[in-house]
Amino acid sequence: MLGAISSQAAPRYDLVRIYSKIKATKPISIVVPPDDSKRQFLVLQGGQILLLPEDRDSGNAKVFLDLSDKNMIEKDFEEGLLGLAFHPKFKKNGKFYLYHTLQNPKRSCLVERRMSKTDAGKVDLKYERLLLSIPQPFWNHNSGNPVFGPDGYLYVPTGDGGKANDPLDLSQNTFALHGKILRIDVDSNTGALPYGVPKDNPFVGKEGHRPEIWALGLRNPWCIHWDMSSNTLFCADVGQNQSEEINIIEKGGNYGWSFREGTGKFALKHRNPPANAKFIDPIYEYERTLGLSVSGGIVYHGKKIPSLRGRYLFGDWGTGNFWAMKYKKDQPAVVNKLEIGKGTFKPVNFCSDANGELIVLDWKGFLFEMQER
Repeated sequence: MLGAISSQAAPRYDLVRIYSKIKATKPISIVVPPDDSKRQFLVLQGGQILLLPEDRDSGNAKVFLDLSDKNMIEKDFEEGLLGLAFHPKFKKNGKFYLYHTLQNPKRSCLVERRMSKTDAGKVDLKYERLLLSIPQPFWNHNSGNPVFGPDGYLYVPTGDGGKANDPLDLSQNTFALHGKILRIDVDSNTGALPYGVPKDNPFVGKEGHRPEIWALGLRNPWCIHWDMSSNTLFCADVGQNQSEEINIIEKGGNYGWSFREGTGKFALKHRNPPANAKFIDPIYEYERTLGLSVSGGIVYHGKKIPSLRGRYLFGDWGTGNFWAMKYKKDQPAVVNKLEIGKGTFKPVNFCSDANGELIVLDWKGFLFEMQER
């Protein structure tokens, strides 16, 4: 296990349910647009985006956009609406980006939408620009939750194509977009592509490599998070049989899947990496005794929980465990398992509200505020 487990007694926390009157079936993320409005958009896997009311006791959540009539889902465990990202200049251009699956043929799509030019409070339902369409051989490992980085480019995490054991060896395939972190410029075009490829992407001009690739060797990243204060890109990558991992994504980095899982050789794949292969170790990994499916993850910068300020918070969907990580570049990560009050949880995401405070999303349809006892 990489990183250090702190022996210091950690404070205890409670999860207090909020927005209990709002039906939040399979929540994916809460996203706040960069327009000073402090609006909070709740993304639901089934295809709806709700605008949350300011009053957390209110049940009046307005439907911002409803895609539930699209043919997105065959198996609702991992397919559906999986991400929302607002353009850094959303206040001016009204653009935002959705990542979702579609069927027949099965694929993952990144699309650009925009607000109405005649009514800034509504979506222009006639405008939709397809940026990416990634064929999916299987129903699972679609990944999701694209985010804009401090450079203004969009970072898109993708899964390895699904099933188990990376059967098509896509994660290490540099002709494929699966099992990668992609980096694209939504404001330009490169050749016939509907988006631009930044010139400083690591594989631009390299034979046999898709230039959109920023990093590779991932299995099913859920989720990625840019901590703007430290200029660090965190990635929680869901494992298969051996371990769950937290990675720091570096330009051109290879994280090893499916030659290995975590820092160990992947036992179910009988192949060896090239002799010159260099893999980046996770900053933290944990085995099956602690969890089954890691869920990222944000660095908390709020005011209500001083003991967690500056920590990267993440959890496990299978066991309901929560952790707080203190990370500084070139130093071992220090991890505390958080003591949470009564209840069973399936954390699917850790999000910031409009004031920078923590909201934990539970796959069972609950939204929680974390409070220190």
